[in-house]
Amino acid sequence: MTADSVSPLPRSSSPREAPAAVVAMVGLIRDSWAKSEPYIADISQFFYGMLFTLAPTTRDFFPINMEIQRGRLVRALVHIVQMVDRPDDLAPFLRQLGRDHRKFGVVPRHYEAVGTALLASLKNHLGREWTPEVERAWAEAFTIAARAMQDAAASDTNPPAWQATVVEHRRLTWDLALVRLVPDQPVPYHPGQYVSVEVPQRPRLWRYLSPANAPREDGGIEFHVRAIDGGWVSRAIVSHTQPGDVWRLGPPLGRMAVDRESSRGVLMIAGGTGVAPLRSILDHLALWGENPKTWLFYGGPAREDLYDLEELRSLASVNPWLHVTPVVERGGDVPGFEQGTLAEAVTRYGAWPDHDILVSGSPAMIRATVSRMLVAGSALDQIQYDPFTID
Repeated sequence: MTADSVSPLPRSSSPREAPAAVVAMVGLIRDSWAKSEPYIADISQFFYGMLFTLAPTTRDFFPINMEIQRGRLVRALVHIVQMVDRPDDLAPFLRQLGRDHRKFGVVPRHYEAVGTALLASLKNHLGREWTPEVERAWAEAFTIAARAMQDAAASDTNPPAWQATVVEHRRLTWDLALVRLVPDQPVPYHPGQYVSVEVPQRPRLWRYLSPANAPREDGGIEFHVRAIDGGWVSRAIVSHTQPGDVWRLGPPLGRMAVDRESSRGVLMIAGGTGVAPLRSILDHLALWGENPKTWLFYGGPAREDLYDLEELRSLASVNPWLHVTPVVERGGDVPGFEQGTLAEAVTRYGAWPDHDILVSGSPAMIRATVSRMLVAGSALDQIQYDPFTID
């Protein structure tokens, strides 16, 4: 299982209603987890001890320094089992996740060990509140998720991971780098998707990055990486990556996309390096002369944070269907710039009815923007975002 936590996924536009038994099962899971979550550190320590005892080979899936892990895997597992009442969202997510886990060498017995360790950890903490009904709910939900992941992994004919060689590393600012790689064979991603990466400076520490370009004939992929405070991987990439380094790339993930055949307009909202997956989509759309009218709001704290603005303006100058609006939170009035947060700037124009809305940025930016748009009247089924941990 991966070490990366996940955040809530948006509901699909026409969700199926979960059976009453499944809703009741998820209710038990959420209630018991609410009582356990404040003690995640103790639960995680027990979980890893149990897992490595049941399946010693799983230790090789994780970094040497387990402090980096903290509660990531446990939180991710809990989030997944809490979503079994949302099959339209969970099923495609689990299929992608199952294919992604092939890069670790995960086999069915590992899933069994993870499930046993998770339930044992919760039982150890909850004591009397770990009733037979609660245990059954957790066991059934985990089994549903694990089976979907195993089925997807078994049916995947792609490699478990791709090797890619760094051909360019360029510092755009002191804390931001552009990295170009050429994989040993093309990675079959769609514009807007993201992949997990492992760099030689930080073995076993997989992190998610979004290609900033649409697939190319030579398979080349461009990443924009900002060093995050306390970020083991991002800082290593920005400061120490060199041409010739060989990275490992996991299978593509995510469902963010634009339907060219739709009559609806498109609103893109990008914060910082969150512009990368949207830029990949725009790179793909630019292959056609006609596309849905697209508005891109690109923001950051200050003007210098909009590192890709001139490239985006150049793209808009030759594609009349694209309009780019830069947004800064501070720095006074700048001609052509909106002032304030992205959430404030976008909602000044209303709820954006009849638009598909794509939001990309930090988890905090996504939460704030989506919340503000819902208050402004946008419908949840208009909004797409692919949440993942950035470091």
